[in-house]
Amino acid sequence: MPINPSGVKQQTFYSHAIPKRGTPVFLTGQVAWDAEGHVVGAGDIDAQVAQVYRNLGMVLADLGATPADIVKTVTYVTDRAFIPAIHKGRHAFFGTATLPASTLVVVAGLADPALMLEIEAVLMLPEDQPAFRR
Repeated sequence: MPINPSGVKQQTFYSHAIPKRGTPVFLTGQVAWDAEGHVVGAGDIDAQVAQVYRNLGMVLADLGATPADIVKTVTYVTDRAFIPAIHKGRHAFFGTATLPASTLVVVAGLADPALMLEIEAVLMLPEDQPAFRR
């Protein structure tokens, strides 16, 4: 259950805290690269958001996890104008799952100048999760 105490700004795009038992798993920031390392959607924020969440989904699936296991995200974006597209993609990705705690940072640039956003995530997985039996 998310923690959103009265007295702090209430927001529809994140929760203030997500208490969850388990073991933390820290994902590398995901960007709009395809499997060959090519930028998907150069100059197209909607395409890049979709690719970033597609990549996050593939990492989660490999861990036997779902978006509901994410407790924290950090989003780096190169322009504030992209925030609505990020919110739209975030809601599509998380669906009805509780939204995680979240931080958004506007940056001057990312590792590849064609990239427009990067999203890091922290998951909490139970010890019996398949990822821990590898």
